[in-house]
Amino acid sequence: MSDPGVPAAGDKAPRLQDRILTGVRWGRLLEPLGFIKVLEWLFAIFAFGACGSFSGETGATVRCDGDTKEMSIISVQFGYPFRLYQIPFEMPDCEGEGGTRTLHLVGDFSAPAEFFVTLGVFSFLYAMAALVLYLRFHSLYGENKKLPTADFCVTVCFAFLWLVAAAAWGKGLSDVKAATRPGSLAAAMAVCQGTDAVCSGGPAPAMGLANISVLFGFINVLLWAGNCWFVLRETPWRAPPAPRDAAAEQGAIDKQ
Repeated sequence: MSDPGVPAAGDKAPRLQDRILTGVRWGRLLEPLGFIKVLEWLFAIFAFGACGSFSGETGATVRCDGDTKEMSIISVQFGYPFRLYQIPFEMPDCEGEGGTRTLHLVGDFSAPAEFFVTLGVFSFLYAMAALVLYLRFHSLYGENKKLPTADFCVTVCFAFLWLVAAAAWGKGLSDVKAATRPGSLAAAMAVCQGTDAVCSGGPAPAMGLANISVLFGFINVLLWAGNCWFVLRETPWRAPPAPRDAAAEQGAIDKQ
């Protein structure tokens, strides 16, 4: 039998968890600074998740020599990181023996897409670290004024970067839409320029998830820009002055 004064081995994990969670003040999530950091964390996930997981499909149909041959259906899959020039598809050759030729989509829009996703990942990591610091070590956050100042500077940088990333990705997405339209695909095929084939565009690709990612980007701009004000109030520049000692004030009145 074990000594009643010695804790059992199974008690170590709960006690360690209690020790870690004891200092976490969940009520600070209801304060503006804590609540907006949760929103930053969530919408960063939504932004880079919507952009990074996007995939679409475009296509066209080609019928050689009018109705004398079967119709060829061309389907092209594309998605993040939108290096369209690396995506091949087979074009029917209506001349000769009727084989196929390999072509590629046109354009490289990986720079704004990758910048958008990378910024989302770093925003997610920073918001999570800031939340841990604010909830678990809030006394350190309040006593060391360098931490709110650094938090304010980083928040301003993220707000500016989100504005740049959302605008750049919005422009990049419009270029992706133009490059992947079924009409653009048919126009890029040489076989469709002659009289030996009849070409028509397929259904337009569904870009809803990509459009939502741009929306999430601008929401992040508003969140990080709005958070600048709440973080600024924690810095020495906007912090309320320390209350004067009542005894010192009374002594000054007596001297008068």
